[in-house]
Amino acid sequence: MLKSELEDAYLDTMSRHLDMLKFCAGMLVSAELGPGNEACSYVLRKPSQKDRSWVTRVASRWKSRVYSYSLHPRDDAGARALDEIRNRGISWVANAVAQAADHVEGFWKTLHRELAFYMGCLNLSEALSEIGEPITFPVPAPAGARRMSAEGLYDVALALTMGQRVVGNELAADGKDLVIITGANQGGKSTFLRSVGLAQLMMQSGMFVPAESFTGELCTRLFTHYKREEDPTMKSGKLDEELERMSGIVDALTGNSMVLFNESFGATNEHEGSEIAWGILNALLESRVRVFFVTHLYELARRFCQKGSPSVLFLRAQRQPDGKRTFKLLEGVPLPTSYGMDLYREIFEREKAVGLP
Repeated sequence: MLKSELEDAYLDTMSRHLDMLKFCAGMLVSAELGPGNEACSYVLRKPSQKDRSWVTRVASRWKSRVYSYSLHPRDDAGARALDEIRNRGISWVANAVAQAADHVEGFWKTLHRELAFYMGCLNLSEALSEIGEPITFPVPAPAGARRMSAEGLYDVALALTMGQRVVGNELAADGKDLVIITGANQGGKSTFLRSVGLAQLMMQSGMFVPAESFTGELCTRLFTHYKREEDPTMKSGKLDEELERMSGIVDALTGNSMVLFNESFGATNEHEGSEIAWGILNALLESRVRVFFVTHLYELARRFCQKGSPSVLFLRAQRQPDGKRTFKLLEGVPLPTSYGMDLYREIFEREKAVGLP
């Protein structure tokens, strides 16, 4: 690109033009007479060639009569008129020079931004290497191929925040339009969803991805619909706010888009939330939109499970018998509990241990 956009011949030509535009030997401007003998059509001419022979110069004088006018040093009005003629004469050339300068400056600014992106990729690669996290270059598939599989997929933001290796997950979602993720509270569901979204974004940016291996289809657009904390300044309820954001996403959706939902439509009771989510998800699937849905709505997950569609994958956050979380997501049907009592006992036992009332 450097050779094609800013080759030596181009820079040499610009250098010659800039030297010429210093007007060391004065300016040569032509004009025509317009209505009322007012000058118009100003054109800046190339300066006379200094290397012409004396015979050529003498012959040129005999071809046409030359009229000249000398401006008095104290003629202020004449100086202003001459400046106006000068400005009109160089206006087109000044615009051309400005465009050329903008072209060169814009090229370097663009190159600076693009190199900054690649430098950021290198810095990220080094940071992940220092904490022992794997990276891989993904294998992209065409949009609509319904390909997505990974080994050791992890949340790169979490790894950088903790400064150490984090738990990775396997994913086998080839041929799946909908992935429903359920399971224990604080079992790694939201973290897994972030890892999927970041890997997809990094792949489509031409980057490596945080995994041991990754294959995924390209999506036309990528959206997230996460629950938000209660906002006391909201003019409407939390569910209204969720639906309004969902409406904005629907307006921007295209075929083969991807939407990541994290505990959406849980601001109302389970029955109403499941009905809302059921209608939205079915409409998205009919429109060829790929969906990852993290939810505690058991009724919703159960309905999809009973439907028995081969294009739906169910993942469940693993929980050991003693209540400990492994932060692994395994394929499994949804359960009617999210093991909230585990968190209840953990929190209250901790408060009891430190003497809180």
